[in-house]
Amino acid sequence: MAAQASLAGRVRRPSVLCCKVSAPLFIAPHARNLDAIARRLKRGVLMIRFDEHFKDGEISDWLDFDYEASEMRKTVIDWLDKKGIAWRECFGLASINTLPTYMGQIYVDVPYDDNLPIYKELEAYLENPDGTTRFPDVGFYYCSLEKAMENAEHDEPGFWDRWADKF
Repeated sequence: MAAQASLAGRVRRPSVLCCKVSAPLFIAPHARNLDAIARRLKRGVLMIRFDEHFKDGEISDWLDFDYEASEMRKTVIDWLDKKGIAWRECFGLASINTLPTYMGQIYVDVPYDDNLPIYKELEAYLENPDGTTRFPDVGFYYCSLEKAMENAEHDEPGFWDRWADKF
């Protein structure tokens, strides 16, 4: 998998999702942070992000971005549904320094494993053989369990309430 390490570049082996977006909070019902999903599953996890609001690494017109109207997002979700691949709305990595913006990101319930036919099919759908994205406005990300564990304290009872009290 040629997971994106940042908006600026790609690497050939899985790397950690690192994305900073500062925008008003848009609530996605039932969405969880990607790192919390990884900790719950006790494995690395995959995420797809729809980047129509990003241009040349900059956020443009994000206030006007309607992820529910995104044709590319609909196309990818339709493909996942046809293949029977489970998915759910998610945020990126949790951070105590920023409030997340929901821009249509989805967790894909397929383990990162080059030996799994379903993973290979997903990767082939989203990426070209050289690791570049097949669709210009779609980002394919991997969050390792090791990276997710850096936020393990977020799972402690009352963590976010204590955080909010200090905010």
